[in-house]
Amino acid sequence: MTNPLADSITDVSAKPDPGAIVEFDGVSKWYGHVIGVNNLNLKIPAGVTGLLGPNGAGKSTLLQLATGQLRPSQGTVKVLGHRAWNNFALNRYIGLCPEQDAFYEWMSGREFINACARLSGLSPRDANDATARVLDAVKMTEHANRPVKGYSKGMRQRTKIAQALVHDPLVLFLDEPLTGTDPVARRDLLDIIHRLGDEGRSILVSSHVLHEVQVVTPHIVLINRGRLVAVGNIRQIRDLIDNHPHRIILKSPEYRALAAKLVVCEDVVGVEIGRKNDTILVETNSPDRFYSRLSSLALSADSPIEEVYSEDDNLEAVFRYLVNS
Repeated sequence: MTNPLADSITDVSAKPDPGAIVEFDGVSKWYGHVIGVNNLNLKIPAGVTGLLGPNGAGKSTLLQLATGQLRPSQGTVKVLGHRAWNNFALNRYIGLCPEQDAFYEWMSGREFINACARLSGLSPRDANDATARVLDAVKMTEHANRPVKGYSKGMRQRTKIAQALVHDPLVLFLDEPLTGTDPVARRDLLDIIHRLGDEGRSILVSSHVLHEVQVVTPHIVLINRGRLVAVGNIRQIRDLIDNHPHRIILKSPEYRALAAKLVVCEDVVGVEIGRKNDTILVETNSPDRFYSRLSSLALSADSPIEEVYSEDDNLEAVFRYLVNS
């Protein structure tokens, strides 16, 4: 028995509307008395769009609404012109890389991705071919037969992106894909996202770090406390953020040696040793220059970097500025 909805989605997927890949029309989502998304009206075009906001801003809720995991309390969410909620046929055309890990730890990376391909409706032969293709795309082929439980954070993130890609979706949703990764993995993952955008994928990638998003797209959406704050070109937002110091945290077993290297850099205005003694809080007035040197520093034997993340102070300041304006 054919599914007319699935057939209609096939027609839409052949010629997606470039004006609105994802649409939020008067959408709100409440968790009891807590508001996750508040009266959101937004059209996301084809291509790569960055979704920016501090932790707790509602980014994950927005992505879960778009992928049909949550039902709106009010309003309508559409993807590729079709309702997202309770629309199983739409899953064939969207891919999600969630923020939280949800692996079968005993599986190898190859087995996990292959299982996701089969759940997406691919035949055994097509699933094997697709699994090999995406493993190569995310540079995980040589680690593919190892159990997931032994993967590093960067390898786990690559595997999650691979499972989101394995069924060749039209729209990708990436929820904080770089969280907790080391500088080398971060650079590689950004390259992967950038390449996918160049290939014509429509991608909505969320982050609370502006620098990450700027690498892959100039078009951004800012939300805070479930509300839409701004939509537009990243340059306009960046001009606002550059008026505030950027606070970045680095984790390293050789934190003193790393701090000594950073304190003499012209763009670094302050370095502070963290309470746990393996972290460094860095303030910089030129985040582009600072991030560009992290990959080489991470490869240095006397100052390895295990993790990089940014505090939310910069974005919070800009949100306050925009809201008060």
